[in-house]
Amino acid sequence: MRQTTSKTLALLALLLPLAASAHTGVDGGLHHGFTTSFLHPLTGADHLAAMVAVGFWSALAARRAWPDLLWAPLAFAGMLLVGALMGLAGVQLPAVEPMIAASLLVLGLLVVTRIHLPAVVAMAVVGVFAIFHGVAHGHELAGEEGAALTLAGMVSATVLLHLAGIAFGWALRHANAWLPRVAGAAVVVLGATLLAQAV
Repeated sequence: MRQTTSKTLALLALLLPLAASAHTGVDGGLHHGFTTSFLHPLTGADHLAAMVAVGFWSALAARRAWPDLLWAPLAFAGMLLVGALMGLAGVQLPAVEPMIAASLLVLGLLVVTRIHLPAVVAMAVVGVFAIFHGVAHGHELAGEEGAALTLAGMVSATVLLHLAGIAFGWALRHANAWLPRVAGAAVVVLGATLLAQAV
């Protein structure tokens, strides 16, 4: 029980709402180069919460370990990259900031409810939100040299955060039901806070 409590506290520390505007995070935006862009998802509250929540929900809602655990995380990482390339190409999407905030609201609710969605639906839901996260970062990098290396760092960190979320979710699958709900609620609060700032 003590080990489960420690894991839960560590997860909650990661997901506690932080003062940040959507997509820029507490570090002030996406920086150039592999190392700094790798660190960005770890310091941006919105990115950190979204990445961990995707993996966490996947583990909680999975009916079997393989391949249910991976559909949503793979979709998010892939569509994040697609969105970033769209942003680099100058594609404009409406309501980017509100959609990033809304993604946290929805992901938090998915964690709270532990709802199981068919793989195609789960991939579509997280994939749509990932595009908006990616577009925001692509716009930051438009016209800059070294964008490929920067995106590689960001996507690599995203995958690692998904895996961390999966590990936490899998460890808490059979824990007290309130533990994952508290974690999901923290993401909901962060999403609501960012949405209020963005509209």
